[in-house]
Amino acid sequence: MRETAGRFDRRGFLLTATAVTVAGSVGVGRAASAAERAGVAGSDPVGVNGAESTVAGSGRARRLVAGTRTVGGFEVVPLLDAAGPFFLGRQQAFPEATAADWEAARVVDPAAFGPGDSWHLDFRCFVVRGPQAGVTLVDTGVGPADSPAADWAPTPGRLPAELDRAGIDPADVDTVVLTHLHEDHFGWSVGPDGTPMFPNARYVVQRTEVAALPSGDQARAYAVDPLRATGQLDEVDGAVRLVTAGRRRSGWIGVVPTPGHTPGHQSVVVDGGRARVIVTGDVLVHAVQLVNPEVGYAFEADPEAARRTRRWLLRESRGRRTALATAHLNHPWTHLP
Repeated sequence: MRETAGRFDRRGFLLTATAVTVAGSVGVGRAASAAERAGVAGSDPVGVNGAESTVAGSGRARRLVAGTRTVGGFEVVPLLDAAGPFFLGRQQAFPEATAADWEAARVVDPAAFGPGDSWHLDFRCFVVRGPQAGVTLVDTGVGPADSPAADWAPTPGRLPAELDRAGIDPADVDTVVLTHLHEDHFGWSVGPDGTPMFPNARYVVQRTEVAALPSGDQARAYAVDPLRATGQLDEVDGAVRLVTAGRRRSGWIGVVPTPGHTPGHQSVVVDGGRARVIVTGDVLVHAVQLVNPEVGYAFEADPEAARRTRRWLLRESRGRRTALATAHLNHPWTHLP
């Protein structure tokens, strides 16, 4: 059963906000001041688990993974499926970025800057789990060696091993949220034979995203059609609450439309009552869009809608102690003061 979550405006944007405690610093000297002037305050916040440990429980051992953030009764776990250089230089990918934008972005995410104009990025998924709240996986990465992303992304990905490292059996995942239907976000949704990788999960995607797929798009044949055939594709409309915490804990997991990168792009809100994380998907592809949300990305379906979405997301997050969980920056967590 799905419920509408929180307060949303007529476009489906989340209006209410709660807080997550995040602290950090950008660095020192002139480079740090450039990022600070841009308003980006940190990428490796206090309160994130820095080591792995095992938690006793039934079934497969549940492990706390380095980088895990606690949000109320939920754990948000970053899982790195792959990492490598992008096939376009950063100026080609973000043609509107200025030298000042790149200076500020380099402070926020220095690992993104390779030799010359090269751009290095992570391909990251997130797991959200909590007592009596099941296991929710956000995005499924680049996939195996023969996935659609293999034409341009570093494959094979390692999401199955990452899940195992976290103590998560694919059969225990009951919700998969696909932020959008680009190849590097649905790669492990199904196996090579089209069988869903998460046999007991519903796969949540915006109906608008599916409807916008052009004829012959790989996403339809590779993921959408097999998931629809098994009855696991769950097409939703707008902002939806997907999961609520147990009776003794407040909080919920929901999706909110964040269009522009694709027509039906959605982000995930993990609200723990007194803490909140927003899993951004590809609203933010590079740190240059954090320091200047007006900078467009060459592969946005609707650049102006993407700018509006970024402005909203950063405005919604700034000053509310909200942690942003990003797919492609070279660190999973970002905080805006």
